[in-house]
Amino acid sequence: MSRIGEMGEFTRFVLTGGIAAGVNVAARWGLSHVMSYEAAVAVAYLFGMTTAYLLARMFVFDESGRSTGSELFRFAIVNVFALAQVWLVSVGLARLAFPAIGFAWHAEDIAHLIGVAIPAVTSYFGHRHFSFAKIDPR
Repeated sequence: MSRIGEMGEFTRFVLTGGIAAGVNVAARWGLSHVMSYEAAVAVAYLFGMTTAYLLARMFVFDESGRSTGSELFRFAIVNVFALAQVWLVSVGLARLAFPAIGFAWHAEDIAHLIGVAIPAVTSYFGHRHFSFAKIDPR
């Protein structure tokens, strides 16, 4: 069995999610040069979400028996809730909390990193029990 196969499912989810989070943060950084921070957080989420789906499909969850389209649709539904968490935390910290305490050192970057980390557990359970849930063969 490969090393990645020996890891627990949640550990694999966190590791692949970390890679997707890196894609998300890098995309937001680049997009921030051409659009507002608020818009960049939302658009970058799509880059991270696509990466997360591909990695979760390959390394985390077993075959569900659903079509790729069905899995992607279910994955997107779970991610709408995660995006709301990421956006609220990222923008709330960068625009409200950090200025209120006088924190300015890379405030948008740190706020976004925290925001991206927040939905790790809720997303795992959403994807495990909904996005990649096995079809009952009955």
